[in-house]
Amino acid sequence: MAGGADARRGEIGVPAPQNLTSGEQRADRSVARISDHRNFDGRVTPHRRPVLSAREVEVLLAWLAAESKEDAATALFISASTVSTHLARIRAKYSAVGRDAPTKTHLLARALQDGYTSLDRW
Repeated sequence: MAGGADARRGEIGVPAPQNLTSGEQRADRSVARISDHRNFDGRVTPHRRPVLSAREVEVLLAWLAAESKEDAATALFISASTVSTHLARIRAKYSAVGRDAPTKTHLLARALQDGYTSLDRW
């Protein structure tokens, strides 16, 4: 069963660790890293950063800090549907540059990567 799990891990882009002569393990060099945006062939390519308006950044950060869209809306004195509209536009902008962000976690990662926020804030 363990061999099957390693094969499945390799299929989804997370290669099975390789045993070295000293018994240590390492990841395959073909794994892309989010932090430096390496392709699977090892080339580093800069990520494209979408242009977000100041209000979009404000709404994004308020929503990331809130428990819900309603809470973010209350903090910003706007409606929850306006928060949803801003988030849809933000997601569309990230998709347009090839960096989909379908979940709240993805949007947090994009905000960190693009310098809209820092881990110190959270």
